[in-house]
Amino acid sequence: MAANSKRASRASSFRDREYSPTSVWLGRIVVFVLLIGSWEVLSGRAFNAFWLSKPSLIATRIVDMLKDGDLWFHMSATLQEAIAGLAIGMVGGTLLGIGLAFSGIFERWIYPYMMALYSLPRVSLAPLFIVWFGIGLSSKILMVVAMVVFVAFYNAFEGMRNIDKDLMDMMSTYKAKWNHKLRWVVLPSITVWILTSIRLNIGMALIGSVIAELVGSNRGLGYYITYSSNMLDTTGIFTGLVLIMAIAVVLEQCVLLLERTLLRYR
Repeated sequence: MAANSKRASRASSFRDREYSPTSVWLGRIVVFVLLIGSWEVLSGRAFNAFWLSKPSLIATRIVDMLKDGDLWFHMSATLQEAIAGLAIGMVGGTLLGIGLAFSGIFERWIYPYMMALYSLPRVSLAPLFIVWFGIGLSSKILMVVAMVVFVAFYNAFEGMRNIDKDLMDMMSTYKAKWNHKLRWVVLPSITVWILTSIRLNIGMALIGSVIAELVGSNRGLGYYITYSSNMLDTTGIFTGLVLIMAIAVVLEQCVLLLERTLLRYR
Protein backbone atom coordinates (compact mmCIF):
# COMPACT_ATOMS: atom_id res chain seq x y z
CA MET A 1 0.00 0.00 0.00
CA ALA A 2 2.79 2.40 0.91
CA ALA A 3 4.60 1.67 -2.37
CA ASN A 4 1.42 2.26 -4.37
CA SER A 5 0.83 5.50 -2.51
CA LYS A 6 4.37 6.69 -3.29
CA ARG A 7 4.01 5.81 -6.97
CA ALA A 8 0.67 7.65 -7.15
CA SER A 9 2.22 10.66 -5.43
CA ARG A 10 5.14 10.71 -7.88
CA ALA A 11 2.78 10.41 -10.86
CA SER A 12 0.63 13.25 -9.54
CA SER A 13 3.62 15.51 -8.92
CA PHE A 14 4.94 14.71 -12.42
CA ARG A 15 1.63 15.70 -14.02
CA ASP A 16 1.33 18.85 -11.92
CA ARG A 17 4.87 20.04 -12.66
CA GLU A 18 5.04 23.55 -14.09
CA TYR A 19 7.08 24.19 -17.24
CA SER A 20 8.23 27.58 -18.43
CA PRO A 21 6.66 28.90 -21.65
CA THR A 22 10.15 29.20 -23.14
CA SER A 23 10.92 25.50 -22.66
CA VAL A 24 7.51 24.53 -24.06
CA TRP A 25 7.83 26.62 -27.20
CA LEU A 26 11.47 25.65 -27.68
CA GLY A 27 10.49 21.97 -27.54
CA ARG A 28 7.70 22.53 -30.05
CA ILE A 29 10.06 24.29 -32.45
CA VAL A 30 12.63 21.50 -32.17
CA VAL A 31 10.00 18.83 -32.88
CA PHE A 32 8.68 20.86 -35.85
CA VAL A 33 12.16 21.34 -37.33
CA LEU A 34 13.00 17.64 -36.91
CA LEU A 35 9.76 16.50 -38.56
CA ILE A 36 9.87 18.96 -41.46
CA GLY A 37 13.61 18.53 -41.93
CA SER A 38 13.33 14.73 -42.03
CA TRP A 39 10.46 14.97 -44.51
CA GLU A 40 12.43 17.33 -46.75
CA VAL A 41 15.61 15.24 -46.68
CA LEU A 42 13.95 11.83 -47.13
CA SER A 43 11.55 12.93 -49.90
CA GLY A 44 13.13 11.99 -53.20
CA ARG A 45 15.70 9.80 -51.48
CA ALA A 46 14.01 7.28 -49.20
CA PHE A 47 10.72 7.48 -51.14
CA ASN A 48 9.35 8.98 -54.33
CA ALA A 49 8.59 12.70 -53.90
CA PHE A 50 5.46 12.27 -56.03
CA TRP A 51 3.69 10.38 -53.24
CA LEU A 52 4.32 12.74 -50.33
CA SER A 53 5.62 15.91 -52.02
CA LYS A 54 8.12 18.05 -50.07
CA PRO A 55 7.77 20.84 -47.48
CA SER A 56 9.67 23.22 -49.77
CA LEU A 57 7.22 22.55 -52.62
CA ILE A 58 4.26 23.04 -50.28
CA ALA A 59 5.68 26.34 -49.00
CA THR A 60 6.23 27.49 -52.59
CA ARG A 61 2.65 26.57 -53.48
CA ILE A 62 1.28 28.54 -50.51
CA VAL A 63 3.30 31.60 -51.58
CA ASP A 64 1.99 31.24 -55.14
CA MET A 65 -1.60 30.94 -53.88
CA LEU A 66 -1.08 34.03 -51.74
CA LYS A 67 0.13 36.01 -54.75
CA ASP A 68 -2.74 34.81 -56.96
CA GLY A 69 -5.40 35.46 -54.31
CA ASP A 70 -6.40 31.78 -54.27
CA LEU A 71 -5.23 31.31 -50.68
CA TRP A 72 -7.76 33.64 -49.09
CA PHE A 73 -10.42 32.70 -51.66
CA HIS A 74 -10.40 29.07 -50.49
CA MET A 75 -9.46 29.59 -46.83
CA SER A 76 -12.13 32.21 -46.23
CA ALA A 77 -14.87 29.86 -47.47
CA THR A 78 -13.75 27.01 -45.22
CA LEU A 79 -13.29 29.36 -42.25
CA GLN A 80 -16.73 30.90 -42.72
CA GLU A 81 -18.42 27.50 -42.90
CA ALA A 82 -16.49 26.06 -39.96
CA ILE A 83 -16.88 29.02 -37.60
CA ALA A 84 -20.57 29.60 -38.38
CA GLY A 85 -21.40 25.91 -38.01
CA LEU A 86 -19.28 25.66 -34.86
CA ALA A 87 -21.08 28.60 -33.23
CA ILE A 88 -24.56 27.32 -34.14
CA GLY A 89 -23.78 23.74 -33.15
CA MET A 90 -22.16 24.73 -29.85
CA VAL A 91 -25.03 27.00 -28.80
CA GLY A 92 -27.71 24.54 -29.89
CA GLY A 93 -26.02 21.46 -28.45
CA THR A 94 -25.14 23.13 -25.15
CA LEU A 95 -28.65 24.50 -24.61
CA LEU A 96 -30.13 21.12 -25.54
CA GLY A 97 -27.85 19.35 -23.05
CA ILE A 98 -28.71 21.79 -20.26
CA GLY A 99 -32.43 21.71 -21.04
CA LEU A 100 -32.60 17.93 -21.21
CA ALA A 101 -30.72 17.57 -17.93
CA PHE A 102 -33.33 19.81 -16.28
CA SER A 103 -36.31 18.10 -17.92
CA GLY A 104 -36.94 15.29 -15.43
CA ILE A 105 -38.62 12.23 -16.91
CA PHE A 106 -38.55 13.87 -20.35
CA GLU A 107 -34.80 13.16 -20.31
CA ARG A 108 -35.52 9.40 -20.09
CA TRP A 109 -37.83 9.65 -23.10
CA ILE A 110 -35.48 11.65 -25.38
CA TYR A 111 -31.99 10.40 -24.48
CA PRO A 112 -32.16 7.07 -26.40
CA TYR A 113 -33.17 8.94 -29.55
CA MET A 114 -30.22 11.31 -29.16
CA MET A 115 -27.94 8.29 -29.00
CA ALA A 116 -29.64 6.85 -32.10
CA LEU A 117 -29.07 10.11 -34.01
CA TYR A 118 -25.48 10.29 -32.76
CA SER A 119 -24.80 6.82 -34.17
CA LEU A 120 -25.70 7.97 -37.70
CA PRO A 121 -22.67 8.32 -39.98
CA ARG A 122 -22.80 12.09 -40.47
CA VAL A 123 -20.62 11.82 -43.58
CA SER A 124 -23.53 10.17 -45.38
CA LEU A 125 -25.67 13.27 -44.70
CA ALA A 126 -23.49 15.50 -46.90
CA PRO A 127 -25.07 14.40 -50.21
CA LEU A 128 -28.55 14.88 -48.71
CA PHE A 129 -27.71 18.42 -47.59
CA ILE A 130 -26.42 19.17 -51.09
CA VAL A 131 -29.68 17.86 -52.61
CA TRP A 132 -31.85 19.78 -50.14
CA PHE A 133 -29.95 23.09 -49.96
CA GLY A 134 -27.66 23.11 -53.01
CA ILE A 135 -23.91 23.67 -53.09
CA GLY A 136 -24.12 27.06 -51.39
CA LEU A 137 -23.14 28.08 -47.88
CA SER A 138 -26.24 26.67 -46.14
CA SER A 139 -25.49 23.02 -46.88
CA LYS A 140 -21.90 23.40 -45.65
CA ILE A 141 -22.93 25.05 -42.39
CA LEU A 142 -25.58 22.39 -41.73
CA MET A 143 -22.96 19.69 -42.28
CA VAL A 144 -20.70 21.35 -39.72
CA VAL A 145 -23.61 21.68 -37.27
CA ALA A 146 -24.36 17.96 -37.69
CA MET A 147 -20.74 17.16 -36.80
CA VAL A 148 -20.55 19.54 -33.84
CA VAL A 149 -23.91 19.47 -32.09
CA PHE A 150 -23.67 16.04 -30.48
CA VAL A 151 -20.26 16.63 -28.91
CA ALA A 152 -21.60 19.90 -27.47
CA PHE A 153 -24.75 18.15 -26.25
CA TYR A 154 -22.99 15.29 -24.48
CA ASN A 155 -20.41 17.54 -22.83
CA ALA A 156 -23.09 19.91 -21.54
CA PHE A 157 -25.28 17.00 -20.42
CA GLU A 158 -22.45 15.27 -18.56
CA GLY A 159 -21.40 18.60 -17.08
CA MET A 160 -24.90 19.04 -15.70
CA ARG A 161 -24.84 15.55 -14.19
CA ASN A 162 -21.59 16.39 -12.38
CA ILE A 163 -22.85 19.58 -10.76
CA ASP A 164 -22.70 19.52 -6.97
CA LYS A 165 -26.24 18.61 -5.90
CA ASP A 166 -25.76 20.34 -2.57
CA LEU A 167 -25.34 23.66 -4.37
CA MET A 168 -28.54 23.11 -6.34
CA ASP A 169 -30.40 22.09 -3.19
CA MET A 170 -29.15 25.21 -1.42
CA MET A 171 -30.38 27.40 -4.30
CA SER A 172 -33.76 25.67 -4.15
CA THR A 173 -33.91 26.20 -0.38
CA TYR A 174 -33.48 29.92 -0.89
CA LYS A 175 -36.15 29.81 -3.61
CA ALA A 176 -33.75 30.92 -6.30
CA LYS A 177 -35.22 31.39 -9.74
CA TRP A 178 -34.15 29.17 -12.63
CA ASN A 179 -32.15 31.96 -14.28
CA HIS A 180 -30.27 32.55 -11.01
CA LYS A 181 -29.40 28.85 -10.78
CA LEU A 182 -28.21 29.00 -14.37
CA ARG A 183 -26.05 32.07 -13.80
CA TRP A 184 -24.52 31.30 -10.40
CA VAL A 185 -24.28 27.50 -10.37
CA VAL A 186 -24.87 25.85 -13.74
CA LEU A 187 -22.73 27.97 -16.07
CA PRO A 188 -19.69 28.25 -13.72
CA SER A 189 -19.86 24.49 -13.13
CA ILE A 190 -19.98 23.47 -16.79
CA THR A 191 -17.62 26.11 -18.18
CA VAL A 192 -14.76 23.61 -18.28
CA TRP A 193 -17.00 21.12 -20.10
CA ILE A 194 -18.06 23.73 -22.65
CA LEU A 195 -14.48 24.84 -23.32
CA THR A 196 -13.39 21.22 -23.74
CA SER A 197 -16.29 20.75 -26.13
CA ILE A 198 -15.17 23.75 -28.19
CA ARG A 199 -11.62 22.42 -28.43
CA LEU A 200 -12.85 19.00 -29.55
CA ASN A 201 -15.29 20.54 -32.01
CA ILE A 202 -12.70 22.68 -33.80
CA GLY A 203 -11.46 19.58 -35.58
CA MET A 204 -15.01 18.29 -36.11
CA ALA A 205 -16.08 21.61 -37.64
CA LEU A 206 -13.18 21.62 -40.11
CA ILE A 207 -13.84 17.98 -40.99
CA GLY A 208 -17.51 18.76 -41.60
CA SER A 209 -16.80 21.75 -43.84
CA VAL A 210 -14.17 19.87 -45.86
CA ILE A 211 -16.45 16.84 -46.30
CA ALA A 212 -19.24 19.07 -47.57
CA GLU A 213 -16.82 20.78 -49.97
CA LEU A 214 -15.55 17.42 -51.19
CA VAL A 215 -19.10 16.36 -52.05
CA GLY A 216 -20.11 19.52 -53.88
CA SER A 217 -18.57 22.98 -53.94
CA ASN A 218 -16.83 25.49 -56.16
CA ARG A 219 -14.48 26.93 -53.52
CA GLY A 220 -12.90 26.06 -50.19
CA LEU A 221 -9.97 23.92 -49.10
CA GLY A 222 -11.99 20.73 -49.57
CA TYR A 223 -12.68 21.77 -53.15
CA TYR A 224 -9.00 22.60 -53.67
CA ILE A 225 -8.00 19.14 -52.38
CA THR A 226 -10.51 17.47 -54.72
CA TYR A 227 -9.32 19.54 -57.67
CA SER A 228 -5.68 18.73 -56.91
CA SER A 229 -6.51 15.03 -56.58
CA ASN A 230 -8.20 15.01 -59.97
CA MET A 231 -5.10 16.63 -61.45
CA LEU A 232 -2.80 14.12 -59.68
CA ASP A 233 -1.25 17.13 -57.93
CA THR A 234 0.14 15.67 -54.71
CA THR A 235 1.63 18.99 -53.66
CA GLY A 236 -1.79 20.63 -53.96
CA ILE A 237 -3.38 17.91 -51.83
CA PHE A 238 -0.81 18.31 -49.06
CA THR A 239 -1.05 22.09 -49.32
CA GLY A 240 -4.78 21.90 -48.57
CA LEU A 241 -4.15 19.52 -45.66
CA VAL A 242 -1.41 21.73 -44.21
CA LEU A 243 -3.65 24.80 -44.39
CA ILE A 244 -6.46 22.93 -42.60
CA MET A 245 -4.06 21.91 -39.83
CA ALA A 246 -2.79 25.48 -39.53
CA ILE A 247 -6.34 26.78 -39.13
CA ALA A 248 -7.03 24.16 -36.43
CA VAL A 249 -3.89 25.13 -34.49
CA VAL A 250 -4.70 28.85 -34.61
CA LEU A 251 -8.32 28.33 -33.54
CA GLU A 252 -7.26 26.09 -30.66
CA GLN A 253 -4.79 28.69 -29.44
CA CYS A 254 -7.63 31.24 -29.45
CA VAL A 255 -9.71 28.86 -27.31
CA LEU A 256 -6.77 28.36 -24.94
CA LEU A 257 -6.51 32.14 -24.49
CA LEU A 258 -10.23 32.27 -23.76
CA GLU A 259 -9.85 29.39 -21.31
CA ARG A 260 -7.07 31.15 -19.42
CA THR A 261 -9.22 34.26 -19.17
CA LEU A 262 -12.38 32.50 -17.99
CA LEU A 263 -10.66 30.04 -15.64
CA ARG A 264 -8.23 32.37 -13.90
CA TYR A 265 -9.80 31.41 -10.58
CA ARG A 266 -8.47 27.87 -11.03
